[in-house]
Amino acid sequence: MSVRELVVLGTASQVPTRQRNHNGYVLRWDGEGILFDPGEGTQRQMLRAGVAAHDLHRICVTHFHGDHSLGLAGVIQRINLDRVEHEITAHYPASGQRYFERLRHATAYRETVALTEAPVAEDGVLATTGAYTLDAHRLSHPVESFGYRLVEPDGRRMLPGRLAEHGIRGADVGRLQREGSLGGVPLEAVSEVRRGQRFAFVMDTRLCEGVYALADGCDLLVIESTFLDEDEQLAVDHGHLTAGQAARVAREAGVRHLVLTHFSQRYPEPEEFERQARAAGFEGELTVAHDLLRVPVPKRV
Repeated sequence: MSVRELVVLGTASQVPTRQRNHNGYVLRWDGEGILFDPGEGTQRQMLRAGVAAHDLHRICVTHFHGDHSLGLAGVIQRINLDRVEHEITAHYPASGQRYFERLRHATAYRETVALTEAPVAEDGVLATTGAYTLDAHRLSHPVESFGYRLVEPDGRRMLPGRLAEHGIRGADVGRLQREGSLGGVPLEAVSEVRRGQRFAFVMDTRLCEGVYALADGCDLLVIESTFLDEDEQLAVDHGHLTAGQAARVAREAGVRHLVLTHFSQRYPEPEEFERQARAAGFEGELTVAHDLLRVPVPKRV
């Protein structure tokens, strides 16, 4: 059975706390796993969450601050220790190439896995597979930072009533889907567009064009909300978002499920993040993330 879900490994901004590990998120998308921003302790959090090195196919780093990247060394070495048989691709800001190389080769180990380095230098498509397109958009942070967006290709949903009208049933339905027409009946006459699902990952950033481009029409948006609204000036100064700002982005972008994360240590309790997000007018499904939480991608509408 295909699984599409977010596995939250850590939710802390800057430093871990007693309740929050450094950042780390795994998107399980059918048979693939994409690891986002592995902060310190990610390898252990993967163990606790039941995520194996063999589950990973891509690593996406938004920027090279420690809470988003210090776990790279351990994760890469674990991938090699476990002798993962498939290729793994790493995406990260090209300006941080020297940091990636230092983390990749932080200590001595035997390299057994094909790890492809695919640095990101500008907005655009990073990869296209049969299951999704992955692209990146530049964000606004004191160091170069990119957010990531995954979009499934649109498909078609068969309409049983129209199939019956044309007498199409059984194996002929599959044939029609493969060939595009059957007995003069085009596929478009008995089906409708099934919009592909969309996911975005937005970390350390101020409000900027890239935030809105990433969030547009997402079924699941994972976005930082480091500060509460009363500390908005701190957010601007340090290149972050507040809970209210993140929620307004989600509202304007038509997001279905909003996941808030990356919380400053100054806020020990998460309830106020939800209250402020609702006060900002977001009415969709809302999750204030905590470590080891699993969030399913919403079912198609």
